[in-house]
Amino acid sequence: MSEFRIEKRRAEAALTLTTGSTVRGVFFLSGSSASHTGPERVADLLNAETGFFPFELTSGTEPYTVLYNRAQVLMVSLLEETIEAQLDPGYSVATERAVRMMLSNGDAVEGRVRVYRPSGRDRLSDYARAGELFRYVETAGGTVIVNAGHIVEIREKSEA
Repeated sequence: MSEFRIEKRRAEAALTLTTGSTVRGVFFLSGSSASHTGPERVADLLNAETGFFPFELTSGTEPYTVLYNRAQVLMVSLLEETIEAQLDPGYSVATERAVRMMLSNGDAVEGRVRVYRPSGRDRLSDYARAGELFRYVETAGGTVIVNAGHIVEIREKSEA
């Protein structure tokens, strides 16, 4: 083994691409994050840079690594039990909003988002203007990370 090798944690996910296909595999994540305490999360990796990221495809007989362009990823479905969004600092005190998002491929995502802004600046419009391109949405089926560049419409849902 090389002395320059850095051990990575693996996180299972399914990527929904602009091509209409969904691929299943794993992200390679660092044991610590440069931007916060604790391990690197999938959203950290996706928001860290522009361009391509490595992703290991697990379908087929032998896994292999490909590079995907972030701009071509509509959504990432996290397949692990850990609710990654809850690791965000301030998660428990952030304003929670029930939303419905329409994506550029016509799919709708319904769930809950957290708005990390001071009181009075924690509206859905403040969430929509946030700087991160990839954002968590907690759905009934699990946590997804949506590419804000592919959100066509977002609206608040009333709790009925």
